[in-house]
Amino acid sequence: MNEQARRRPSKTYRRPKKDPVRILAFEALRAVDERAAYANLVLPPLLKKAREAGDFDNRDAALATELVYGTLRRQGTYDAIISACIDRPLRQVDPPVLDVLALGAHQLLGTRIPTHAAVSASVELARVVLGDGRAKFVNAVLRKISKDDLDAWVERVAPPYDEDAEDHLAVVHSHPRWIVSALWDALGGGRAGIEDLLEADNERPEVTLVARPGRVSADALLDTLGEESGLPGRWSPYAVRLTEGGEPGAIDAVREGRAGVQDEGSQLVAVALANAPLEGTDNRWLDGCAGPGGKAALLAALAAERGAHLLASEKQPHRARLVERALAGNPGPYQVITADGTRPPWRPGVFDRVLVDVPCTGLGALRRRPEARWRRRPEDLEGFAPLQRSLLREALKAVRVGGVVGYATCSPHLAETRVVVEDVLKGRGGPAAVAEWVDARPLMPGVAALGDGPDVQLWPHVHGTDAMYLALLRRTA
Repeated sequence: MNEQARRRPSKTYRRPKKDPVRILAFEALRAVDERAAYANLVLPPLLKKAREAGDFDNRDAALATELVYGTLRRQGTYDAIISACIDRPLRQVDPPVLDVLALGAHQLLGTRIPTHAAVSASVELARVVLGDGRAKFVNAVLRKISKDDLDAWVERVAPPYDEDAEDHLAVVHSHPRWIVSALWDALGGGRAGIEDLLEADNERPEVTLVARPGRVSADALLDTLGEESGLPGRWSPYAVRLTEGGEPGAIDAVREGRAGVQDEGSQLVAVALANAPLEGTDNRWLDGCAGPGGKAALLAALAAERGAHLLASEKQPHRARLVERALAGNPGPYQVITADGTRPPWRPGVFDRVLVDVPCTGLGALRRRPEARWRRRPEDLEGFAPLQRSLLREALKAVRVGGVVGYATCSPHLAETRVVVEDVLKGRGGPAAVAEWVDARPLMPGVAALGDGPDVQLWPHVHGTDAMYLALLRRTA
């Protein structure tokens, strides 16, 4: 080494800049990936901690939320784009590196963040959480991605529609192919319907409140919020929609349990069951799958107005505690128990109204839980099938002759909706239930496009709700 080289000063090492917003978004994505957590459960405590530490204001919280949910919703599309920019299979890239790349891709392709800022912020994040070596890889990939916008990338990485329609839609709208196929079957329509639904799944859902009867009215709740913060619900008489940026936890009625956060589709299911025509007694109601308590709280309030008693049953103890919390302060009589609805402790034929909102794949709530689309598998349907049928059979045993059962699920998949009901009515896999359909459509007055009935399927792109399904059945003997 010559004298000049020895005297040349070495390059000063620059410490990476720590960006609290992007670090928090990365931590949330890692929790979703490593622990199979849900973003809607992981993100709020992270945001609360950041606010308490003084690191975050409302704009920071909004950006972190957009980064997490936007990345999860568009994960399939971003994976296809990232895959086109690297020279190895995507599965060979470490998951933390993929999370940083996906966050960067979303900033470049899904937000208005300037290109230079999106790349530099992502590289700084990589330096903090991955180290300088892998940050260089992140920098190289993101610079390739930054050369085109989202439309150009999608045109490049998605197969042509006329060659493979389902695969095309899966890449363009960031859904697994099997879910695209299942939703298309459930819609039974043409291309416009499926694309509208897939697009709706990728939109941020409104936050909707339910005003619990006997404790607060929707009008009173709206008056409290004011015109700038609240809007009437579209369909449910108890619904109030929060405007952009509304924070439910800051509302007194929500903190006190007089109101709750509940999608309008779930409200409609509870209201339809409560209003189904009934002859004879109407004193005892049952929610056989009550956790986490949203529908049970509304049913309990509606039952209290008539002097009826609600029994809310939930198999999982921790979810039963959530039900107790949701029902606390209800003006009428109710009871919460921990019990398995497939082996119930109650006597048969004693209830007038029964709801079973059965466990399912959750494909109807992909707007709220976008990560579920990547976590679910087609074989999950087979796992839920026996449970769904067993719960419906036991519900029909629990109701008296002339009483009504509501079978509900937050999935539009035919294997979880009408097929389950028809199997139970026709005795496939067990004794045939002696029951008849009740047309649910008149029990949702004013709600448009409810189909041919007698059951109801709600849709995000049509009704602005989760894709809730409801079948009403009356026991006849």
